[in-house]
Amino acid sequence: MTDDQDRTARLLIVGPQGSGKGTQGVRVAEALGIPVVSTGDIFRANIKEGTDLGQQVTAILDSGDLVPDELTSEIVRDRLSQEDAAGGFLLDGYPRNTAQVAHLDAFLAEHGASLDAVILLDVPRAESMARLGLRSVEQGRSDDNEAAIAHRLDIYEHETAPIISVYEPRGIVDRIDGIGSLDEITARISAALGARGIGQLV
Repeated sequence: MTDDQDRTARLLIVGPQGSGKGTQGVRVAEALGIPVVSTGDIFRANIKEGTDLGQQVTAILDSGDLVPDELTSEIVRDRLSQEDAAGGFLLDGYPRNTAQVAHLDAFLAEHGASLDAVILLDVPRAESMARLGLRSVEQGRSDDNEAAIAHRLDIYEHETAPIISVYEPRGIVDRIDGIGSLDEITARISAALGARGIGQLV
């Protein structure tokens, strides 16, 4: 973190499955001393602990549906209201569509805040397919076949990618080349955030 403790780091990391955003998100958050807020992690933790929320999410997922935007946003609002997120956070997996962008904007506006940067990991579809295919082989996930991977990328392209067109006019999107070693990509993110006065990662 920089010496300027008033400089917040309210960040969102976006990219298709296989872009490495989970790994890079953790690196960024650790370097800046802010929590990663991942809806997937929150859902999994609640399911594992058998909380009321976990039971709601399980029932929704078992029926083959997606968790509704309002429930997802409520969960994120609760997480962002916790003390460790007061100085910043890194969102991963939320907002996943333009409706959730509106929910997040409203929540942050209530607190006189806004996102400082959106880190977009640019990875060609063919590269994402190759990485996910390799990962499924390494993890022995026979259900993670080419058709399933392609479907997940289709959902990203149709639902999540459009949020970039909402954020770009605000001048907060940093497009990062997602091809290269982990360290090379982290360095690119560091340079982009550094140009905005948001700490140093490396």
